[in-house]
Formats: sequence, structure tokens, C-alpha cells
Amino acid sequence: MNSNETFNYTYSASQQEEIKKIREKYSAPKEQENKMERLRQLDRSVTRPGTIAALIVGIASSLIMGTGMSMCMVWGDELFIPGIVVGVAGMIGVAIAYPLYSAVTKKRKEKLAPEIIRLSDELMK
Repeated sequence: MNSNETFNYTYSASQQEEIKKIREKYSAPKEQENKMERLRQLDRSVTRPGTIAALIVGIASSLIMGTGMSMCMVWGDELFIPGIVVGVAGMIGVAIAYPLYSAVTKKRKEKLAPEIIRLSDELMK
């Protein structure tokens, strides 16, 4: 038997990828990327609920206004006055959509501002 025999082992490609992923978890630059991604998510989450609420109210109100117009124009004399009432209700809903967006966004901004400021301060250091 030869006493100079050695044993060499190389990892497979899948193991190399796993090692690389594990190593990336513990490197410092990746942490800043995670914080930056979190900051982007928080920024988007400020306006998203207001946008969704305003779209829902605006679209539904537009449909209600269209129904009122149809009642006035298509169904004739017996639904003319109710059609005006329904149409005006739809117009009011359309007019409320933007103030609703502003109010929801303002509340979200007040709620998330401290976290956004903290993260941005950490990233600017």
C-alpha cells in the first residue's frame, strides 16, 4: 500500500449553487439590497390601498351613473326622474374617488413614515 494516496472530492453543480446561495445570505452587501427592497415595498404600499379604493369607487360610480343615464334615455317617461337621481348619485361617487385616494394615502403615509425614514437613514450611512 502506498502511504501517499490522497482522496479528492469535488462538489456537484447543484451543491455548488446551494453553497453560493448560503454564502450570499451572510454577505453584507446583500443585506443592504434587502433593506432597499423593503424600502421600495413600503413606498409602494403607501399609495396602493388608496389607488385600489379610488378605482373601485370610481368604476362602480361610473356604472351607476351610466345606469341613471340609461334610465333617462332608454326607458322613457316612467323612469326619467329616478334616472336623474341615480345618475347624480353616480356623479357624486365619481367626484369622491380622488378625495378618497388622498385620505387613504395620507393615513398610510402617516403610519409608515417612521419605518421609511429609519430604513432610508440606515441606507444613507
